[in-house]
Amino acid sequence: MRYVSTRGEAPSVDFVEALLGGLAPDGGLYVPETWPAVPPERIADFARRPYAEVAAHILGRFVDGAFDAGVIERLCAQAYATFTHAAVAPLVQLAPGRFLLELFHGPTLAFKDVAMQLLARLYDHALAERGRVLTIVCATSGDTGGAAVEAFAGRVNARIVALFPEGRVSDVQRRFMTTSTATNVRAVAVAGDFDDCQAILKSLFQDQAFARAVDLSAVNSINFARIVAQIVYYFTAASSLGAPGRTVSFAVPTGNFGDAYAGYAARAMGLPISRILIATNSNDIMARALRDGDYRRGAAVATQSPAMDIQVASNFERLYFEGAGRDAAATAAAFREFAAAGALVVAPPVHAFMRAVFEAVSVSEAQTEQAMRATLKNTGEIIDPHTAVAVAGGDLVWSGVRETPLITLSTAHAAKFPEAVLAATGVAPAPPRASRALADKTEHFDRLPADADAVKAYVRAFVAA
Repeated sequence: MRYVSTRGEAPSVDFVEALLGGLAPDGGLYVPETWPAVPPERIADFARRPYAEVAAHILGRFVDGAFDAGVIERLCAQAYATFTHAAVAPLVQLAPGRFLLELFHGPTLAFKDVAMQLLARLYDHALAERGRVLTIVCATSGDTGGAAVEAFAGRVNARIVALFPEGRVSDVQRRFMTTSTATNVRAVAVAGDFDDCQAILKSLFQDQAFARAVDLSAVNSINFARIVAQIVYYFTAASSLGAPGRTVSFAVPTGNFGDAYAGYAARAMGLPISRILIATNSNDIMARALRDGDYRRGAAVATQSPAMDIQVASNFERLYFEGAGRDAAATAAAFREFAAAGALVVAPPVHAFMRAVFEAVSVSEAQTEQAMRATLKNTGEIIDPHTAVAVAGGDLVWSGVRETPLITLSTAHAAKFPEAVLAATGVAPAPPRASRALADKTEHFDRLPADADAVKAYVRAFVAA
C-alpha cells in the first residue's frame, strides 16, 4: 500500500512515512493509491468482535506489512483499554430510526481520543525502531490538543506543542492541554482563531529547512493515520445495526471535515452508507461548499460549539481530489487558487460527485440550544453543543420516513461544555472523574502572536532545551 499526495508533486510513500510525515512536502495531503475493500462477510462479522479487534483488522488493510500483525493487535488493544466503556463507541437509540454513536468515552472525553490513543502508540513503536525523536506541532480548535497531549505526554520518542486559539476553547478543553506536567509537552495560546493556528502549522511544513531541523510531524486530521482510526467506528456502528444487509446513514458535526471524510472512506471500502449529512454551526463554509459549490472563507464566528469554529476545512482537499477523478494537477490548482483568493468555485462534475454522497445543513445557535433541550426532554440524554448541531441537522433534513436509520456522531461529553449545556437545558452535566481532576491542577501555557516566525522560534527553543 502506497500513499500519494493530493497535489501530485511529492513521491509516493509507505504507511509509516505518511504517518510520521503528516503533511506531504508539496503541501498536499496523503491518501492511499487505492481504497482497500472489506468484503461483506467480514463487515457482518464485525458485529461479533471487540472494538480493538475490528480496529486491528481495518488498520491492517492500510498498513500492508509496515507493522507486524501481532504488533497492530497489541497496540490496538492497549489504545482502547484506556476507554471507560467496554464497547468503546456504543450506540444509544434516541427514537425509531435515530441513534447516537457515543465517541466520548476516552481519557479526554472527546472523539479525538479514538484516533489519538492509537496514533501515539503507532508513533512510539515506529520511532523506537528508527531511533528518532519527532517534534509534533498540533493546531487545535479544542479537542485535538487535549487528546494529543494526553496520548503523547511522557513518551520518549516525541515532543509536542499544542497551539490553541486563546479565548476560543472551553475551560475544560483548555485544561486538558495546560495542566500536563510532562516535560515533552508545551501548550501555546495563539492570539487568533483556529484558522490562524492551522495556517501557521501548514507554513511550518512548507519551510522544509525548518521541518527537517526539528524533525516536524503533525497529528491533526491532515495525518491520514487519524482518518484510518476514525473509519473504524463507522464499521462497528453500521455492523451493529445489520450492515451489510442493512444500509445506514450518518449525521456528522463538522469543522475540519476529517470525521465526515472518514465516513466517505468507509463507504469507499464497501460499507453500505446511503448518505452522510454534515452539519455546521454558523461557520458554514462546508455546508455552502457541499450545498452550493461555493467554498469561500469568511471570518470565524465564536459559537457555543467552538471546536467547529473553522473557516478552512483541511480535509475538503481530500474529497475534492476524489471528486476530480484523482486529478492531482486540478486539485493543486484549485487549492492554490483558494489559498490566494480565499474562494473556490467547485467544478460542476466535482460538486455532482460530492452531492451523490453528502447532504449539508447549517444550524443556528437557537436551533442548537433547542436540540439540547428537546433531546433531554424526549430521551433523558444530555448532549453537548457539537452533538446538538448534528442532531438539529438531522431534525431539519431527516424529516418524515427514511429508508435507512440515521446514526448521529456524538463527538464530546456534555461535561466539556457545562456552561452551554446549563444555559440551554437548565441542567448542569455531571462531570466525569477525568474532568473533575482538572479543576485543582495548575495550568502551564505560553502566549504567542498569530505569527509563523514567532512559533518557529518557540519550537526551535523547545527542541534545543
